[in-house]
Amino acid sequence: MFPKLIAASLAALLLAPAAYAENFEVMMLNKGAEGAMVFEPAFVKAAVGDTITFISTDKGHNAENIKDMLPEGVEPFKSKLGDDFVLTLTAEGLYGIKCTPHYTMGMVALIQVGAPVNLDAATAVVHKGKANARFEPLFTQIAE
Repeated sequence: MFPKLIAASLAALLLAPAAYAENFEVMMLNKGAEGAMVFEPAFVKAAVGDTITFISTDKGHNAENIKDMLPEGVEPFKSKLGDDFVLTLTAEGLYGIKCTPHYTMGMVALIQVGAPVNLDAATAVVHKGKANARFEPLFTQIAE
């Protein structure tokens, strides 16, 4: 009985952090509070282990990482058009997100996970079209 109690206690301790993970919902919209082709909210502050669920409220959108805007060690990702997508946040830093077909129209989002350890690299990325203008207010929301 005692070994089973130890095993159960260890399992509970190892699984405990997952129980506290938070899920954030981000809508992929044709029109939102900030205009056409937006993620809403476009800025999320989260913690390692949290998830972001990108909801395809309006079809024709996806969520894809922006090159050079991921923390070190995070695998690049790209969801299918029109599908919801769940991203598990595995490392501290900034995650730059775009909707592939609407990137130049400024459909971008920024996720801060813990400390912005890759801030210099993320802010050095040059974006196409309206994406630069949409990122400016997002970068002002970053907390050290």
